[in-house]
Amino acid sequence: MNLFRTKSVEQTLAETTTGDRKLIRNLGAWDLAVMGVAVAVGAGIFSVGAQAIAFHAGPAAIISFLIAGIICAAAVMCYAEFASMIPAAGSAYTFTYTTVGELMAWVIGWDLILEMLMASSVIAKYWSVYLNDFLHLMGFNSSTEINFGWFTFDWAPLIVVAFFTVLLVLGTKIGARVDGAFTLLKIGIVVFVVIVGFFYIKPSNYIPFIPPSQPANSVPGAASDGIMTQPLFQWIIGQQPTIYGISGIISGAALVFFAFIGFDAVATVSEETKNPARNVPLGLGLGMVLVIIMYVLVTVVTTGMVSYKDLAKAKNPSLATGFELVGATWAAKIISFAIVLGLTTVVMVMLLSLTRVVFAMSRDGLLPRGLSKVGKRGTPAKLQIAASVVVAFVASCFNINVLSDMINIGTLSAFTLVAISVPIMRKKRPDLHRSFKIPGNPWIPILIAVANFWLMLNLSVLTWIRFVVWLLIGFCIYFGYSYRHSRLGTGELDADVKEAMEEKEKVEKADAQNAEENLDLAGLTEENTETRRA
Repeated sequence: MNLFRTKSVEQTLAETTTGDRKLIRNLGAWDLAVMGVAVAVGAGIFSVGAQAIAFHAGPAAIISFLIAGIICAAAVMCYAEFASMIPAAGSAYTFTYTTVGELMAWVIGWDLILEMLMASSVIAKYWSVYLNDFLHLMGFNSSTEINFGWFTFDWAPLIVVAFFTVLLVLGTKIGARVDGAFTLLKIGIVVFVVIVGFFYIKPSNYIPFIPPSQPANSVPGAASDGIMTQPLFQWIIGQQPTIYGISGIISGAALVFFAFIGFDAVATVSEETKNPARNVPLGLGLGMVLVIIMYVLVTVVTTGMVSYKDLAKAKNPSLATGFELVGATWAAKIISFAIVLGLTTVVMVMLLSLTRVVFAMSRDGLLPRGLSKVGKRGTPAKLQIAASVVVAFVASCFNINVLSDMINIGTLSAFTLVAISVPIMRKKRPDLHRSFKIPGNPWIPILIAVANFWLMLNLSVLTWIRFVVWLLIGFCIYFGYSYRHSRLGTGELDADVKEAMEEKEKVEKADAQNAEENLDLAGLTEENTETRRA
């Protein structure tokens, strides 16, 4: 049994050009940048930052955001190198398959399915929650929830998921355009809120910038519910749960990393990007810079408006809480609308990314092959609809708030393996053209992997237990189905390479013949012109 067999880059690229399982390239660098901003700027910018300030780091949450942003940006550079070299669907799953091997690729693919399934469901549910809050603020007392005895059904997630499913089935480009319009509008709202917030800043609220460390149970909202909610690293070393201080900055960074998830989702559409060698690195980099700037500005405003102690007294602290505490209650309506708008675009990108990861794994035979068939519009329509039905069902029928940390651990594990894969691929295939290279190989990629793993260790014990259970389920599927049906193991990928080479030769031969005919036609036209002149 060869668990670490790897796909060649040639085999991976051949899959993207043959048969009825290839996607259409129609996205540009700006589409990818907007997609990155769309998926990152959601509820996190309005709520997660305030929670990090209140229960983790105080004003030093600014540092927490910078740490999380730098680590994410560094990981994005690793993605950019791979995506420019291997522009295929699947993101970290595909990159790992060509370097570390099939088993680890399966683990990462399985993690990405967890991340994006939970992210799509959680965000769709949050969209419903904030939509109800906004409606109440506007004077409407209706609810999107319908009670059937002990069972509660929420129809709002069904609406938002269905809307974007239709757009994505019609075409990725159409969805990207609608997503871009929503994204530009919510960026404008964020800028407006930040400008208004600066007028309420009091320098005294930044002191002390790094509050002294204290037991978590000294602040009611931050009290630990025992071992399960304690960061894994603190539990390993036997440290009592604490907040603030240096450890608070680190745990805050692990929390706010949720705000940066989704940039790996952008890499999943590299197969649908025009000139990916240029546009994927450019789109990822531009989107990352915009997101870091917006998050830091919002955190600076929130920490300056009110004391972190006052935020900690609130039940669910958010940016809106800050404005309410300074008397600007009118801003709550704008912020609620911005959250609803922000979450809308996140749902679309996560739905797109979920299907592209499953699509890539299905095309390789690790999941049933029927899932990767492409429809008339160049999209995996049946898969998109099936995935959206699952997401809508989970979001509408279950309380899934407790599973939001699973999104973080899935993302961080993928980031860790992609970073490790960079020096491995540099050594295995130095001959491959790389339009973008992360500097400082191998040490910087190794440091990036260590930093991501460090953030994983600062997630709760319960999150790790759930993560291990998910992995065990994945191993059962891999050894029970995927290993035997892998197209790499059966040799079918070699046939794809041969077919791709034959098609390439046909295209080159046709181009050469057309060029020769055009040259003959030009010569004939010139000869006729000279004859007429004579």
